[in-house]
Amino acid sequence: MSDEIKKHKFRKNTDFGIEVVPLAALTKVNRVNLVTPHRTNFYHVFLFEDCQPTHFIDFEPIRIKPYSLLFIDKDRVHQFDELLNYEGSVLIFTDDFFSTNDSDTKFLRSSILFNDLSDNKSITLSKSDFERFVSICETVTDELNQPNDHVKHSILKNLLHNFLLLAEREKRKQGFVSLEKGVDLDYTLLFRDLLESNFTQLKAVSDYASRIFISEKRLGQATSIVLGKTPKEMINERVLLEAKRLLVHSNLSIKEIGLSLGFEDSAYFVRFFRKNAETTPVEFREQHLKK
Repeated sequence: MSDEIKKHKFRKNTDFGIEVVPLAALTKVNRVNLVTPHRTNFYHVFLFEDCQPTHFIDFEPIRIKPYSLLFIDKDRVHQFDELLNYEGSVLIFTDDFFSTNDSDTKFLRSSILFNDLSDNKSITLSKSDFERFVSICETVTDELNQPNDHVKHSILKNLLHNFLLLAEREKRKQGFVSLEKGVDLDYTLLFRDLLESNFTQLKAVSDYASRIFISEKRLGQATSIVLGKTPKEMINERVLLEAKRLLVHSNLSIKEIGLSLGFEDSAYFVRFFRKNAETTPVEFREQHLKK
């Protein structure tokens, strides 16, 4: 293990932040990197054909079914099944490629596909419905191979947008109830994005509410309506998740992990962890390293 969780960036020297990669080629070339827990600065959409691997997102094993789509948000920690029995392809893209205006950004961050407000990360399809998504990916690859011109980015972006809209439709067909759009969702998403950037420094609800220009009470109403959680619960959950990641995927000491998460007193970090995880950091690390 290293001091940090590995983070991979989108390939340099590419004109567009989108690509479709065959899983057979990916697993052959990058085995060591794939089976090691890692983050990326781009989004993944896996298109699994007739295979049933287990993919790991943070500490959750995702058991893959044939002809399914799996969506992984940027910066999530995930790793491939060590057997690497993966068939299909993966569509990857960056924020810079898709989010060229505020409307795009809002669409992506509130999408029921990627955001962690949804527990269901995959969609299982019939073979014929699955092929519709494969066809879009093939068109993306064909377009990437065309000479660059002033409409190429727009064509690629529209193909990706259509892919995501069709996937949202399929997810709704399978019983997923969309998050209700409105000011409560907007406040919750703003808070979630601020939290992602500031959870190591800011632990008080008031710090976030003031940056959104609303009261703590109003922020609490929004998160309770949308998620059934208080802002403080969301802060604690985010800090705890990062603590678990560092305990299992790095060789930092307990004191160093606490400091990296904004706890100057390591004893306070241990109390925080035990209260929220119902075990100590040392016990948690030992338990997962045995696995």
